[in-house]
Amino acid sequence: MTTPVLEPVTFGATPLSIEALLAVANRQVKSRLQADAAYRERIANGARFLDSLLDKEGVIYGVTTGYGDSCVVAVPLEHVEALPRHLYTFHGCGLGKLLGPQATRAVLAARLQSLCHGVSGVRIELLERLHAFLAHDVLPLIPEEGSVGASGDLTPLSYVAATLCGEREVLWQGERLSALEVHRQLGWEPLVLRPKEALALMNGTAVMTGLACQAFGRAEYLLKLATRITALNVVALQGNPEHFDERLFAAKPHPGQMQVAAWLRQDLAIDAPTAPLHRLQDRYSLRCAPHVLGVLADSLGWLRGFIETELNSANDNPIIDAEAERVLHGGHFYGGHIAFAMDSLKNLVANVADLLDRQLALLVDTRYNHGLPSNLSGASAERAMLNHGFKAVQIGASAWTAEALKNTMPASVFSRSTECHNQDKVSMGTIAARDALRVLELTEQVAAATLLAAQQGVWLRGRCEGARPLPAPLAAMHRQLAEDFPPVLEDRALEGELRLCLTRIAEQHWRLHA
Repeated sequence: MTTPVLEPVTFGATPLSIEALLAVANRQVKSRLQADAAYRERIANGARFLDSLLDKEGVIYGVTTGYGDSCVVAVPLEHVEALPRHLYTFHGCGLGKLLGPQATRAVLAARLQSLCHGVSGVRIELLERLHAFLAHDVLPLIPEEGSVGASGDLTPLSYVAATLCGEREVLWQGERLSALEVHRQLGWEPLVLRPKEALALMNGTAVMTGLACQAFGRAEYLLKLATRITALNVVALQGNPEHFDERLFAAKPHPGQMQVAAWLRQDLAIDAPTAPLHRLQDRYSLRCAPHVLGVLADSLGWLRGFIETELNSANDNPIIDAEAERVLHGGHFYGGHIAFAMDSLKNLVANVADLLDRQLALLVDTRYNHGLPSNLSGASAERAMLNHGFKAVQIGASAWTAEALKNTMPASVFSRSTECHNQDKVSMGTIAARDALRVLELTEQVAAATLLAAQQGVWLRGRCEGARPLPAPLAAMHRQLAEDFPPVLEDRALEGELRLCLTRIAEQHWRLHA
């Protein structure tokens, strides 16, 4: 389970962890904006330097010029103040589903943390209002489709910029309201964005980064849950626990793979005497579980590095270096690191779906489940011909797995030249992050199905003559699961229980490996 963040989260000069951002996104902790005089002066200095350049009629992209390919179009000083509103207005063309509340908070937090670096030329008042949106849970309604991931998440982030100015709609206190009405109720004056502020808000990677943080947290828990499910299935299928021997894994010492094997040894009490074995070698979905799950375990470190570096970076354009009195034009809005991380994560996670789906297929099949009833039905002999247990659940899991595998095609290789060939190489990072979340959703469904089937299999195995007591970690999990999911004796519709299991997974309800 992800380590909980208990202290208030401070947005400012100190880097944020994925866990800190998720704690804010899930409203588990309070947050604050760094407020010491030196920090506030640093932020103000950037905005003052930008104003001084305007007084000198300096040429600054997106401030005294048009946007993108229109950077060659000069904007007279008398129109500079109007330019920010035009930027967020013409980008108000997002489509698709709206981001959920947690995702929206993650986006707001990611954008705020980036602007807190003090090199975006924005006022402290903008940071304060953006933080106030988080503190009061004022959530812009952001369509999730329309970003190519460079120049950052322009279209979805336009909904953040617009709502700060009292335009478009927000979710507040469970209601969909106009942003202007919520400003009125809170006693706020809508912002009028200064030159560069709309660009600073929109020209960055906050949507893909916020979603990536969510995906990372879910994948980290899924890894531990899949390991626990595997241990339950080793018991249900009377597998060979010696496949996870410490000396065996010392011979191929990938750290994550070794960790998964160690968790399985802990769950299965591998050092205790074992029951007689049905076979020398189990099928791969049991025997090679550490090798499959270990790839995800070993990848979490570099995935964290990519995501947290992006989270704690200034990723708009241009960068305003007030100290050196320079405006640096570049391409930090490009989301390539997040795109690659999310394309990789969805492959890693889909492999977990495939592993658990194969374990479920073994559980329901009397040719491979070593004496368990067909389809794990708990019906009596007199009613066995009427009952089909987990037959349809296995079909569903196969469908969810197939869809997860289908969605692993990398988004990052599908760059499209856009915006008059100014954005002629783009990252597709936001599409990759959305894909990763969809693959996670499907894989969690497979995990829910396999967990309930494993619970049923362990219960059935416990009824067999000569059944051995469960090792303590699995016995505790078995008891917890029984509180929500009673054995399937007669066929019943399991949708409600599967949905409850998914809720438990989303809540990270079960305390798993430390």
